[in-house]
Amino acid sequence: MLSRLLKEHQAKQNERRELQEKRRREAITAATCLTEALVDHLNVGVAQAYMNQRKLDHEVKTLQVQAAQFAKQTGQWIGMVENFNQALKEIGDVENWARSIELDMRTIATALEYVYKGQLQSASS
Repeated sequence: MLSRLLKEHQAKQNERRELQEKRRREAITAATCLTEALVDHLNVGVAQAYMNQRKLDHEVKTLQVQAAQFAKQTGQWIGMVENFNQALKEIGDVENWARSIELDMRTIATALEYVYKGQLQSASS
């Protein structure tokens, strides 16, 4: 009887050990699956962040190229405007010179006319 009780006790202990080992393996498997799922989820986020960063880097490079082109074009426009402004100043200078010459010519013409009329009056008297 004592040996039967001992055998039953050992059998129950073995069953409990096997059940405990089975549960331990299931827990390890579940923990592994959970860990893999978490890592996969994190990897998706990391991959998305990496792709976004690559897109941003590409956009930054494109923007830098476009900004350089715009700066170059703006410099050309500024040069053209400065040249145009200088040409306008020169035209203004020529116009002022022409007015001055015209005024001088009118003064000379008036003086010549005055002298001519003075000579006509002297000759007729």
